[in-house]
Amino acid sequence: MTNKEVMLGEKIKLTAIWSFGPIARKVIQEATYIKKMSSSEGFAAVFYSEPGVLGLLANVISALIVALQNFSQVNTNVLANGTENILAGVHLVLIGGVTQLVAGLMSFRKYDHLAGTAFIAFSALWSSFGATRIILGANSPLNVTSDILNLKNISVVTNSPSVAFPPISESAVAGLVAYISVAFILSFCSATANYIMPFVFGAITITLIFEAVGLFSQWALIVSGIFELVIVAFGLYGATALLLKGITQRYILPGFGNALFNVLLLGAANKSTSKTIGEEKKKNTKYAEPIALGNLCSVISPFFFAFYCFGYIKSFYVGAVWVSINSIAQLYASYYGYLRSDVYFATKFCVHSTYWLVKAWEEFILTVLIDVGNLDSSRARMTGDWFFLVTALILCLMSLNRNKLEIIHNSFFVLLTISTIPQIGTISYYRFFGAVCSMYTVLSLFATFASLVNSIAEKALIPIGAQILSSKTLQSILFSLKQRFTKAEENPPCTTVQLPDALFYICNGLAALSAIQSADMDQAQAHITIPWVLIPGTLIQLYVSRIQVRGARYFGSTLPFCYAAIWATWTWLRFAGHLLNIDPSSDGGFTAGAIAFLIVNMFLVVSAIYTNVVLLLVTIIMEVIIICFLLFTLEQLPLPLEGVMLALFSFVCVYGATASFANHMFGKQLIPLGDSLFKVGKNKKADQAPLPCSIASSRQTSGLRTIAKILDSGHVCGIPTDTVYALAASCKHPEAIKNIYNIKDRPAEKPICICISNLEQLSAVHPPFSPLLWEFMNQVYPGGISCIVKKGEWLKKLGVGTAYDHVGTKDSIMIRVPDHTVTAHLVSMTGPLAITSANPSGEPDSIHHDMVISRLGHKIDAVLCDGNSNELVASTVVNCTKIDEGITIVREGCVPAVRVIQLFEQVKNKLD
Repeated sequence: MTNKEVMLGEKIKLTAIWSFGPIARKVIQEATYIKKMSSSEGFAAVFYSEPGVLGLLANVISALIVALQNFSQVNTNVLANGTENILAGVHLVLIGGVTQLVAGLMSFRKYDHLAGTAFIAFSALWSSFGATRIILGANSPLNVTSDILNLKNISVVTNSPSVAFPPISESAVAGLVAYISVAFILSFCSATANYIMPFVFGAITITLIFEAVGLFSQWALIVSGIFELVIVAFGLYGATALLLKGITQRYILPGFGNALFNVLLLGAANKSTSKTIGEEKKKNTKYAEPIALGNLCSVISPFFFAFYCFGYIKSFYVGAVWVSINSIAQLYASYYGYLRSDVYFATKFCVHSTYWLVKAWEEFILTVLIDVGNLDSSRARMTGDWFFLVTALILCLMSLNRNKLEIIHNSFFVLLTISTIPQIGTISYYRFFGAVCSMYTVLSLFATFASLVNSIAEKALIPIGAQILSSKTLQSILFSLKQRFTKAEENPPCTTVQLPDALFYICNGLAALSAIQSADMDQAQAHITIPWVLIPGTLIQLYVSRIQVRGARYFGSTLPFCYAAIWATWTWLRFAGHLLNIDPSSDGGFTAGAIAFLIVNMFLVVSAIYTNVVLLLVTIIMEVIIICFLLFTLEQLPLPLEGVMLALFSFVCVYGATASFANHMFGKQLIPLGDSLFKVGKNKKADQAPLPCSIASSRQTSGLRTIAKILDSGHVCGIPTDTVYALAASCKHPEAIKNIYNIKDRPAEKPICICISNLEQLSAVHPPFSPLLWEFMNQVYPGGISCIVKKGEWLKKLGVGTAYDHVGTKDSIMIRVPDHTVTAHLVSMTGPLAITSANPSGEPDSIHHDMVISRLGHKIDAVLCDGNSNELVASTVVNCTKIDEGITIVREGCVPAVRVIQLFEQVKNKLD
C-alpha cells in the first residue's frame, strides 16, 4: 500500500468518525491532546487527568472492605480468623495505601494542596490500619468457634519467652485517635474546595471514632460500618463526577467547582503576615506546597509517643509500624520541598522523619527484642540525641526570618530533643518526653490547619505571626560571622552548594556520633544503637542519594550511596553481630570489604580536593574511620582512636550542615566552606566552540536590548516566560511569524498567540469586551492563564498591524500577559510579540535555555538565557469568546482547571 493510499484511508476514517457529532469530535481532540502530552517531559496536568478519581476509589474500596468485615463479625459473633485479617490487611495496604499514595503524588504535581495532602495522609492511615490487621491475623488463632472474641483479648507472642505483647487494641487506638483530629481538619478544609469531599472525609472522621470504640465494644462496629457505606456512596459519586470532568474537561455532575463556603470567610489576610519583609516569595506552581503534609505528620508520631510515655501502651510493637509509615509520608513532604527548591522544608521534614523513625525503633527494641536490666545505664551511653539537639538548634536559627508560628514550632522541637537526652533518668525521661509530645501535637495540629488553609487561599487567612528578623538582617548576621574569621568580600559570590548537602552532613554526623562505643559496651546497648546508625546512615542517606541525582554538579549520588553502604556494613558487623552470630575474626569477607571501602573512599578524597575544604575533611576522616573498621575485623582496634575520629567526623558534619543550609537558603557564601585546593582546568577549545546562535543574559539590560534589536529586525528568538520557554517574533514582521512554523515544524492550522506586557495596553485600545470579560482578565492577568477572545480592528491599534492575519484564527486570538519581569520589559521595548512554546512540534516543552539552544539554536537567531523555567508545562488556555454564557478550558496547563473555574465563579458572583 502506498503512502498516498494510507493517507487517503486515514482521511476517510477521520471523516467517518467526525460525522458522529460533537461528542466524537471532543473525544478525538482530548485523545490527541493527551497523546501529545504523554510524550512530554515533566508532568503535564492533563496527562495526569484527575488523580482525585484514583484517590476517592481507593477510599471507597478500603472502606467497603472494613465495612464488610465489621458486619460479618457482628452477624456471626465470631472474630475474623487470622487468614481473613491478613487478606483484609494486604488489600488495605495495597489499595488504600499504595494506590492512594499514587493519587496523592499526582495531586502534588497538579498543584492541588488539599488533595495531595489528604490522599497521602489517608494513604498512611489505611496502610497503618492494614498493617495492624496483618499483625493481628499473623498472631491470632486460625480457627475461632467460641463466643465473641474481642480484639483486646488477643496478645502477640515473640520468640522471646520473657516478652509477651499486650493487646493490639491498646496500640491501635492511639493511631486511630490521632488520625481523627487530622481527618476532621481535612474534612473542614475540603469544604472550601467543593461539597463532595467534605462528606467523604467527614465520614472517614466519624468512622475512625467508632472504629476506635469498636476495638473494645462490638456495637460500635455496626455504626462504623454504616458510615463506611456513606464513604462508599459519596466516594463513588465523586469519582464519577471527576472522571467525567477529566474526559470532557468540564463539570457535568454537580459537586466540584463550587465550595460549601468561601475560604475567605475564615478571616482576612494580616498585612504583617501576608507580606514577607525583606524577601520576595517566588511563585512556584510546579508542585503543591508540602508544608501542611509535613506538619500533619508531626501530629501523628508525637501523639503515639505521648500515649506510650503515659502508660496507655505497654509495648511499641504496633506503634513502630504506625510511626514508620507516617514518617515515610513525612519524607514525601521533604521530597516535594526539594522539588520546589525549598531547602528549609526539605531539610526540616527529613530531620523530623529521621527523628521519629529512630525513636520508634529504639522503643521497639527496648520493649520487644531485649530485656534491659539497667535501662538508665544503657541510655546514658547513647550520644545520638545530642546531635539531634544540635540539628534542632540549626533549624531554629535558620527559621528566624520566617513567621512566629514556624519559630515556635522549631523551638518545641528543640524542647523535644532536650527531653530525650540520655542523662535524664528513665522515669523522668518518659514523663518529660510524654508531656512535650502532647504540647507538640497540639501545636502541630494548629500549624497543619493554618498552613493548609493559607495554601488553599494563597494568602495568610489564619494568623501565623510576622517575621522576627528580615532575611536581609539574618544574612548580615551570618555574613558578619564570616568576616570575623576570614577576609570576606562585601558581596559574597553565589554558592555552588547543592540543596541536599545539608541532609548529607546531618545523616553522616548523626550516624557517626551514635556509633561511638565504650569499652564495656554490652549487647543491650549495641542492639539499641542499631536504629541510630542504620536509619540515618543508610536508609535516609539512600534517600539523599536519590535526590542528589537531580542537578548535582559534583559527586552526584556517588558519595551518599558509598557512605550508606559503609554505615550499613558497620551496623551489620558491630551492632547486629551478636544477633546474627557473626565472628569477624573467622570471616575474611568483612576484612576484604573494608579494604574495598578504603580504595573507593580514596577516589572520593581525590575528588573532594576539587570541591571544598569541609568536604575534603569529611572524606579524609572517613578514610581513618574505615581503617578503624579494618582493624576491628583484624581484632587490633584501639577503641579510643575510633571514638575520637567519630566525634571529629560528627563535629565537621555539624559545621558542614550549618554552612550548606545557610548558603543554599540565601544563594550566597555566607558561611565559608573553604575553596577547593585545585581548580579544574578549562578546555579552551571547548570554550571557544561556536554556539549555534547568539545568546544574551536576562540579568543584564544590554542582553534585553540585544534581543529586542534582533526581534525588531525581523528575526526569531527564544525567550523565557512565566511558564516555559517560548519562540518569539515581532508582530511588525509577518514573515518572522511564518518562519516560526518552519522552525517548529508546526502544523499550519495551529494558531499562534500574542504576548503583551500588561493589561493597560489592552484597555488603551478599547476592545469591545463585556464587563465580565474585563473583570475576569483583571483576575487572571498577569499569570499562567491565556484567554481566547474575539478578533477585531482593535487588534491593529494594539500594534499587531500587518500580522493581523498571521496570529490567532480568523475570528479569535489568544492573549498572553506573562507574570515575568524579563518578558514584560522585553515586550514593552518591542511591542506585541507572537509567541509559541520553544520546542519542535510534538516534543516536550523547553524548561531551560540550554534545551532551546540544543534543539532549535541552529534554526533561530538568539536566545535570552534565564536559567530554569518557572513551570514544567505551558499556560492554561481558556476560551472566553462566549464568556457571558460560560468559559471552556481548551488546555489545562500550569494552573489547574479547578482554580480557573473558581476564579470565574468568583468574578461572576461579584458582578451579579
